[in-house]
Amino acid sequence: MISKIQKDKLNVRVFETADLMGKAAAISVAEKLAEAIKEKGFANLILATGASQFSFLEHLQKEDIGWNKITVFHLDEYKGMSISHPASFRKYLKERILDKVQPKEVHYLEGDADDIDTVLASYEDLLKTHPVDVACIGIGENGHIAFNDPPVADFNDPKLVKVVELDEACRKQQLGEGWFPTFDDVPTHALSLTIPAIMNCRHISCVVPDERKAQAVYDTLNVEVSTTCPATILRTHPGTTLFLDKNSASKL
Repeated sequence: MISKIQKDKLNVRVFETADLMGKAAAISVAEKLAEAIKEKGFANLILATGASQFSFLEHLQKEDIGWNKITVFHLDEYKGMSISHPASFRKYLKERILDKVQPKEVHYLEGDADDIDTVLASYEDLLKTHPVDVACIGIGENGHIAFNDPPVADFNDPKLVKVVELDEACRKQQLGEGWFPTFDDVPTHALSLTIPAIMNCRHISCVVPDERKAQAVYDTLNVEVSTTCPATILRTHPGTTLFLDKNSASKL
């Protein structure tokens, strides 16, 4: 580890490489899950997707985790997208980790369901009855957490999951990461956990590598806590650790 930073309630850890960052985050999450299982016999976990999570998810599979006692949720899914689409977050999680580790239960947001309102209501009920022990998230280039982009982010959202419109910066990020062939192919809407749904979690592990995230990281730690940079809200959560590599931390 290169350095430790404390900003308000937020713990920040900076590592030389994305691989070392991912490994440290995986060890931390495994420890938190083990604590929850020891305390109550089971654990509830939220997993994020995207290029930023590659190293973390790879290392998480190597940890000694009682997956048969863990219920998994995920952060978001594109509206109208099938699970077979290459950019589907359900497909991402199934192939990269969940089919391999076989958790007790997995609850996916079905973005292509015929009745989205029913999906949202059902998922909200599940979140209410399964208080989350660890949420594993990232930060977008525009400072979003989940798909709560600045125009739609609400720190006091009455909902735990909803349909949101994606802003241009967010859609450009999805294109830039190689998930879609053209900008017009990037969906305009998604199902997303809200900011209160994330902030309700007991622990939050936020993994943010790469130089393209450096400005968002700087803003998260230094600008006023507001929806202009939604990730700033993490500074108010007492159980959050932000894991960075030297590139994402380059403006600090």
